[in-house]
Amino acid sequence: MTPNARRAAITAGIAAETGIDEAMIERLVRGFYARVQADPLLGPVFAARIQDWEPHLQRMMAFWSSVALLSGRYRGQPMEKHLPLPVDAAHFDRWLALFEETAEALCPPAAARHFVERARRIAESLELGIAAGQGRILARGERFHRAA
Repeated sequence: MTPNARRAAITAGIAAETGIDEAMIERLVRGFYARVQADPLLGPVFAARIQDWEPHLQRMMAFWSSVALLSGRYRGQPMEKHLPLPVDAAHFDRWLALFEETAEALCPPAAARHFVERARRIAESLELGIAAGQGRILARGERFHRAA
């Protein structure tokens, strides 16, 4: 089996198990970022960096397609983009809460679980990376808090 055929089979298996497809990913991404933009904690962080939302949403749809369906659509360096952001544990907690609420509201349970499991891993990885970028190596279970 070729690598492309293998990827297609894996993607089809995930879609069959969860019901996730590109249309669901688009609904999730658009719904989530609408909440982010309105959020008093996260909204200003995004507003300071994103003026034209459509290219960002398209990138996030490709990202979540790659994460959720292993489609390979996303090409980028998420850690690199997040390192300079003025965020810490509170921001990641809020991001996850909004993401979970959105996934549970817009997706069937199996799909929501699939998305949320991956979102939790992504948030943990980004928080650890940002902390390390600030010279802090977090112990297992430790959270990153910026100095006030």
